[in-house]
Amino acid sequence: MPVRSTYRLQLRPDALTFADARAIAEYLQQLGISHLYLSPILTAVHGSTHGYDVTDPTTVSAALGGPAGFKALSDEVRGRGMGLIVDLVPNHVGVADPRQNPWWWDVLRNGRGSPYATFFDIDWSTGNGAGGRIALPVLAGENDPAALTVDRSGPEPMLALHDLRFPIAPGTEGENALRIHDKQHYRLVSWKSGLCGYRRYFTVGGLAAVRQEVPAAFEATHRELAAWCEHDLIDGVRVDHPDGLARPAKYLAQLRKLIGPQRLLLVEKVLSNREPLDATLPIDGTTGYDTLADLGGVLIDPEGEQALTDLSRQFTGHGSDRAWFTEQEHRIKRAVAETMLVPEMRRLVSAIKRDARAETCDTMALTNATIEVLSFMPVYRTDYAPLAGMVGAVLAEVARRNSELTAPLQVLVTALALGGEAATRFYQVGGAMTAKAVEDTMFYRAARLVSLQEMGADPVRFGCSPIEFHLANAERAVRWPATMTALSTHDTKRGEDVRARIGVLSQVADIWAQAVTAWNEIAPGPDGATTLFLLQNMFGIWPADGRPAASVLGLRERLHVFAEKAIREAGTRSSWEEPDIEFEQSVHSWIDTVIDGPVGVEMAELVADLAPHAWSDSLAQKLLQLGGPGIPDLYQGCELWEDSLVDPDNRRPVDFTQRNLLLQSLTGTPDLDPSGAAKMWIVAYALWLRRERPDCFVGGTYIPLFATGDHAQRFIAYARGRTGEIPEVIVAATRHSVGLAETGWGDTVLDLPQGDWTDRLTGHTFSGRARLEKLFARLPVALLVR
Repeated sequence: MPVRSTYRLQLRPDALTFADARAIAEYLQQLGISHLYLSPILTAVHGSTHGYDVTDPTTVSAALGGPAGFKALSDEVRGRGMGLIVDLVPNHVGVADPRQNPWWWDVLRNGRGSPYATFFDIDWSTGNGAGGRIALPVLAGENDPAALTVDRSGPEPMLALHDLRFPIAPGTEGENALRIHDKQHYRLVSWKSGLCGYRRYFTVGGLAAVRQEVPAAFEATHRELAAWCEHDLIDGVRVDHPDGLARPAKYLAQLRKLIGPQRLLLVEKVLSNREPLDATLPIDGTTGYDTLADLGGVLIDPEGEQALTDLSRQFTGHGSDRAWFTEQEHRIKRAVAETMLVPEMRRLVSAIKRDARAETCDTMALTNATIEVLSFMPVYRTDYAPLAGMVGAVLAEVARRNSELTAPLQVLVTALALGGEAATRFYQVGGAMTAKAVEDTMFYRAARLVSLQEMGADPVRFGCSPIEFHLANAERAVRWPATMTALSTHDTKRGEDVRARIGVLSQVADIWAQAVTAWNEIAPGPDGATTLFLLQNMFGIWPADGRPAASVLGLRERLHVFAEKAIREAGTRSSWEEPDIEFEQSVHSWIDTVIDGPVGVEMAELVADLAPHAWSDSLAQKLLQLGGPGIPDLYQGCELWEDSLVDPDNRRPVDFTQRNLLLQSLTGTPDLDPSGAAKMWIVAYALWLRRERPDCFVGGTYIPLFATGDHAQRFIAYARGRTGEIPEVIVAATRHSVGLAETGWGDTVLDLPQGDWTDRLTGHTFSGRARLEKLFARLPVALLVR
């Protein structure tokens, strides 16, 4: 079943089960969606609200409705001419509560004798810091071992540590809990010890990596998927974090063979600045972080760069510019490797010494050299085909700068050249370093324009020019016609409409700088960087309907939760490992002062003044996505204005009843207002057009269009059509609308391709030379059909 569009559903036992998804299938069909795109559906940790902590990869989650519920959902959408895309999590499983994961429990109980021992990437070496046992970083302090007891309430005794339970190996029972613990295949250690006996998902101890390169592990973890394909229940697969696997390319080839050539296969791949997607992979594209950056970036006004850079320098001491990012990335990557990723670095260096047969090499020097090389890698992983030669170039540059590292670098080169375990771990650790240093740290420290600090984006580039936008789209149309495009996901740090509103600050940079400076005098923030960062996010979600922020249910609490996460991720004044409660309390007090005081009043006034421009940008990026190359994904609820911040805020339940009622009530072109009706209007009409003329979109042609006149630079448009034929669809949008408020479009016109063109959003018809003041008389976007 061809995929024209997808709608992402965050399934969760307490709010959105298979049965609930069936209940909204009719609404999604009427909206124009072709496929439901489901979050992970295998059995996960009890009460999981996201599903990425799978505990049993061999069963469909009973909490979501089990196999029968999944089959019923598939039958429901199939009966409506729709289909399903499933989210697969091959890299890791949830082990935070060992009792919930049968495989992990068996490994802890039976050690290397467990049939699942090879499924996990476990460090069994005697030099692992745990005497050859599996180090489990679960202890909170030195006194925790004294809390160990034996739980004899079940059929088999278990070691108990507070709420946690651990298995006891056969023949090692006894009365004394500590003595029993000393005889197990695992050893409980402090989470601050730098010990962890298994490869993790980044630094999350509750997620243990799976070795998909082991045939038995691949077969067991993909048995359910194979059955779904055999019974034709699904139409595609989204692969979560393939960069964490030992050999992503080989894994994806196996997966393609399993699901067949026709089903959609997408990967969650973060492409760094200018990094190409590997065309040799048997996939249809990515999950859309790359397009997200282009769609929002083309609406950023480059004229605001200097003023916002100066404001950043005033409040943070740096401009959040290229020089700062370059220095910070290297420094933070090194810090991440030397702290959070110590267990992974230890195993990597040991593998390098083994593979290179350099056991006498100085461990500290080799560790330093390896970290230095990894900290300069500009991408997540370098073992994809288009990146051939990158490792050598970085190594050569490191060697040139650090002559004292010549000997250990030679050892590293030897190990990498052999392509064995050391090379595999090198690529895996590099990805984890980048994720923790860039997205999880630097993106919370930079504060020039936070809407640019998003997955797959490069905040150093202050937006994206129309030229870059068009050429990226044209290439996408040819090379990756069925790639997914996205504006919001369950991982985005801010939702699409929040980013769009914050992006408008680039058009009023001087006004924003004056406001922030004045507000900081009225209500001094906890420190400059935190103040500037949080004020932008407050501006992004502040109510635009005139209500005081204090009266909006849950807004205050959401801001407090977001602020705490942001502060700890930034790691400058507080952290997850060592939270500074006093500083955090000062931040919370300041947030309340802003909400309840004069700054909140002025914030509301600015939001109200700029709301039409924020809505204009929201509609622009949405229509540019829906009409552009690839398969557009709508994240749940985003057919209306949304105000989500980073998870878990962006995974809140959605009111589908409200959305369904609004869709049914739409009878004429709506105005821009706080209800979001205008957004649903363009979403529905664009999706209906994709359903009506699918060949113009997935696999269709892409032709940039340019206006002429006084404000031609405030216009972005392109044409779509069937290959080799005259274009049939034109997508047009306003950009930098603040500057039009006083002048209007003036003499700006668009010369249309031959034929009569009707705007599906307003019913107005144009031909020949269209004046933009008429084209955008009702809405700041247009969807023209020939």
